[in-house]
Amino acid sequence: MRILTLLFLLLLSFAVYAQKPYFVDGYHGGVYGHYPMWVTQFMLDKLAAHPEWKLGLEIEPETWDTVKRNEPMAYAQFSNIVRDKRIEFTNPTYAQPYCYNISGESIIRQFEHGIRKMHEHFPDVTYTTYAVEEPCFTSSLPQILKQFGFKYAVLKCPNTCWGGYTTGYGGELVNWIGSEGTSILTVPRYASEDFEENSTWQTTAWNNSTAYIQAAYQQGIDNPVGMCYQDAGWKNGPWLGFGKHIKNNSTYVTWTEYIEDISSRQTDDSWHFSQEDVLVNLMWGSQALQRIAQDVRKSENKIVMAEKISAMAYLDNNYQPRADDEDEAWRTLMMAQHHDSWIVPYNRLDKQQTWEQAVRSWTNTTDRLSGKVIQEAISSYVKGTSIKGKDLGYVRIFNTVAAKRSAVVRVKLPATWKQRDVTLHDRKGEELACVIEEKDNALWIVFKPNVTTLGYVTYALRKTGQPVNKAAKQVRFDAEGNCIIENDMYKITLDKSKGGVITSLLAKHIDNRQFVDPYVPYGLGEIAGHFYEEGKFHSSKDNQATITVLEDNPFIVKVKVTGYIASHPMVQVITLETGQRRIDFDLTVDWRRNVGIGEYKQEHDWTDNRRAYTDDRYKLKVMFPNNLQGANLYKNAPFDVCESRNENTFFGNWDEIKHNVILHWVDLVEENQEYGLALLSDHTTSYLHGSDYPLSLTAQYSGVGLWGVDYKITEALKMRYALIPHAGRWDTAQIATESNCWNEPLLGVYGGHFVGEDRQFVVSNQAGIEISAMKLDKGDLLLRLFNAEGVSGVQHIMLDFPVEGIEEVLLNGEKVSTLKVADHMGKPTFSMDIPRFGIKTVRIKKK
Repeated sequence: MRILTLLFLLLLSFAVYAQKPYFVDGYHGGVYGHYPMWVTQFMLDKLAAHPEWKLGLEIEPETWDTVKRNEPMAYAQFSNIVRDKRIEFTNPTYAQPYCYNISGESIIRQFEHGIRKMHEHFPDVTYTTYAVEEPCFTSSLPQILKQFGFKYAVLKCPNTCWGGYTTGYGGELVNWIGSEGTSILTVPRYASEDFEENSTWQTTAWNNSTAYIQAAYQQGIDNPVGMCYQDAGWKNGPWLGFGKHIKNNSTYVTWTEYIEDISSRQTDDSWHFSQEDVLVNLMWGSQALQRIAQDVRKSENKIVMAEKISAMAYLDNNYQPRADDEDEAWRTLMMAQHHDSWIVPYNRLDKQQTWEQAVRSWTNTTDRLSGKVIQEAISSYVKGTSIKGKDLGYVRIFNTVAAKRSAVVRVKLPATWKQRDVTLHDRKGEELACVIEEKDNALWIVFKPNVTTLGYVTYALRKTGQPVNKAAKQVRFDAEGNCIIENDMYKITLDKSKGGVITSLLAKHIDNRQFVDPYVPYGLGEIAGHFYEEGKFHSSKDNQATITVLEDNPFIVKVKVTGYIASHPMVQVITLETGQRRIDFDLTVDWRRNVGIGEYKQEHDWTDNRRAYTDDRYKLKVMFPNNLQGANLYKNAPFDVCESRNENTFFGNWDEIKHNVILHWVDLVEENQEYGLALLSDHTTSYLHGSDYPLSLTAQYSGVGLWGVDYKITEALKMRYALIPHAGRWDTAQIATESNCWNEPLLGVYGGHFVGEDRQFVVSNQAGIEISAMKLDKGDLLLRLFNAEGVSGVQHIMLDFPVEGIEEVLLNGEKVSTLKVADHMGKPTFSMDIPRFGIKTVRIKKK
């Protein structure tokens, strides 16, 4: 017995002795974020003076261009030691984006361009562990990281949690399971890693506090690790001290060293990390952030469309855009996605401009260069202007989405155009109705083409002897002045006396299902918010509206609802298209002055845990009450769709954040999955929803926010959104595809003649396979597929162009395998296994 007791005490003492804390120190920032030129030499000097110190680095790759130019000696010395095991680069993204707020394709390009730039300076540097200072996380990261060669990840950001943090979960290690099933070994924010007292930006891991270490020991973590990525420019040197004075006897390590040499290197804890485990909150609804998010979204859409259309033109006409133009277009977009532009938009980037102003300049550059590529690519198809025979010319419609679609388009006609009564004919000779209209001092042809998947169709214009049949009016007004809109898809009633809210939404295409609940206190389309200077809520329902008809033709119905929110004029334009499920809204509030909108007047004490700008119920929002029963909420994220587990989206404190971010869309679906209502937004922002509160979209906040900055109203509010009443769940209803179509509209052009016939370049055997990217790359065609709505399994992809060979490649370009090319109906076809939410990339050699 005595021997057993001694053995137990010996084992216990060994366990206690084995317990030891570790710490990852390092620097974050860059030439845009913050990187004074003395920092490189400072790091070199401190590393030389303190051999126990080690660095994790998250430095914007473009920074090294500036260091090389301005500090050549320090740059040369640093280049010689970057492969030292005391230094590890943990985030090579070009502009350190948050990730959750931008498109999945944008995230890929951030890594791709960032790694390329880093290799210009440090060719031998490899990337093993992803770690960041700010909450730059999203649920699909595991598969993206693994495809770029990363082995590990870290979900901590202990010293910069202003904009959020991840859920506290697990112990020493977890297997972070991504949206499509990829697993990556990860150091989480421990379940015991609490928030620092009297702080609204830190967890206890930021300085290896005694409380943090003891809590980890009690949780069963024998070798806890803390972290602080200092802002480049801080002159502290080793964060926890050095020599014999390192706090709590901690040991400096790099992240990869900790995982491979200190940790157990394995775990049975597999965490199916949800997008709602990214607990983030920015200044949603503020004009600055709204403009940034809208500009970024517009540029994201335009640049991928430009790449796809230029790839089509390459396959048909050997058109090749200038590589420098494409690179610069992506560079400026990536800079606009920099996390600092989203969290500190009013900070000065330099002496000339703020982050917000820089974003507008950057995205303008992206849009200009993308527009140039689109124009050149489409122009390569136009063959002369002479017209022969009975045709009056042709229009070609380009579709950049991997789905057949039919949507109303407007194509500008030549300035010399005189003919009004025309019809369109496809290449089979079948007739398609159209109308000619005058708008913006030009003539346009309006029609609804049937467009093939990822390709184009061409129609001939011919004179008709019969005047175009003007369809019956689709808008009428009742005796009270209420507006009734009725087309083939909907019958909608707008209440004039209540600001034009929708009192009836009858969906003809789904069994005449009514979506309005007449017994709730809110109105569908109501715009309301708390004006805290007056101490009251104002609603668009408080004032009578004026409703006018802007368009009413066989293809489009468009009405304008003019009213007031408090004393401020507002206009909402509602558009219906024939055969289209989507109902479009365009909102403008012409603010007469800056007013306070939010829960209360926030003072300038930016360290308060309680914050006026977090509870969206008090912000100006657009409300969508409905009669769906027991609805569940789904929302898309980069390369993912998440089912919400939140009872509601409401919180008031920094330490109680709930995920309430709408990227592209959210969808309410009845518990029995019979009917649903999807909401699309033209920018990343927040949404509202609760068991006793209707789905709503944040529109405006005005008041003091992060760091005491006053986020004022300085111009009119302008935003677009859309509703899609539908049957079934989001995937069977193809909401992701509908969203892609909204973001990548059909493009049309008139010409005397065109090169080539109708084409569909890429066709999948299963609906829901998205083309995330199609672009030229080193003389080959790079095609990226994303399984958004399809079931997991083998997908068969058919191409409409001759190929010499096809390889599957990872995101870093590494070859996975050579794919067998089969012949299907005379078309090259290949097959690959793509799980739901999986990303696959193929490199195609054109024959």
